[in-house]
Amino acid sequence: MFDTLVLSLPTKDSTLRMRVWRALKESGCAVLRDGVYLLPTSKGDGAALEKLEKEIRLHGGFALRLQAEPKAASEQSTLQALFDRTPQYADLIEAISTTKASLPRLGPRRGRTAVQRVEQAAQKLAHIDFFPGQAKEQAAAAIADLKARYAEFHSPTEPRASMRGLRRANLADYQKRVWATRKSPWVDRLASAWLIKRFIDCDARFVWLERPSALPKKAVGFDFDGAEFTHVKNRVTFEVLLTTFSLENDVALQSIAKAVHFLDVGGIPAADARALETMLKGAREKARSDDALLAQAMRTLDLLYFGYKSSAV
Repeated sequence: MFDTLVLSLPTKDSTLRMRVWRALKESGCAVLRDGVYLLPTSKGDGAALEKLEKEIRLHGGFALRLQAEPKAASEQSTLQALFDRTPQYADLIEAISTTKASLPRLGPRRGRTAVQRVEQAAQKLAHIDFFPGQAKEQAAAAIADLKARYAEFHSPTEPRASMRGLRRANLADYQKRVWATRKSPWVDRLASAWLIKRFIDCDARFVWLERPSALPKKAVGFDFDGAEFTHVKNRVTFEVLLTTFSLENDVALQSIAKAVHFLDVGGIPAADARALETMLKGAREKARSDDALLAQAMRTLDLLYFGYKSSAV
């Protein structure tokens, strides 16, 4: 079913025409014909159409909202095809490619801004991609590749993905251990440390390394090149730990994993990812040490986990 807006605007009010055009574009409306616009009822922002209807009438135009229900599968396919975002994704992928080529000359700060700009563009497009397909996956892969290239140039301590296969570990072998990772931990390392403390080794102690070569004897390393647990293929360290310790069937942990993956290497936007990032930024501003930062992150991730857990019941 599709929400439908039929409209006719005053010819002399160019400001209204521009405002309506922008609002239709931002909401992801498809054009059925001149003056007739569609949104999927279950996926689109029907409130946006209602707001437009009122505004158009207020300024002397004609607007009428209806619901269109296709009677056959072929009609559904025809209407759904109007929402094909492939051309927009092609433009986005081209912009990603251009950004990737410019990284060597941009420097860390401008490079980070450029990466964030295309990430935001991808999120905006994903918001109105009501029937996603392969083009969205290709764009997600391109952004992940862009972020990896940025890390190569400006974050040389970030781990490179290993191509080895994943293994299952015996939980009993990882009790009361010292776990070590790079200092100044951020999303993947903080979430991994939380996962270790809450689900793998409740007596874990953490060491923050100046450099990976300073790994203490018998310590378990994570999230750096050569560590026992680090990125493997397209999985970040948090996801590797989930699988290694047979925790991947926990729906709440999987929800957190999606957010951690998106924030660490990009890809498909995840629910609550930006909220998690904002809260961790606040924790980083408040904390005076890596231990203090982890303590704050533990509270944040505890709340997120139990929130997901209660929603899954």
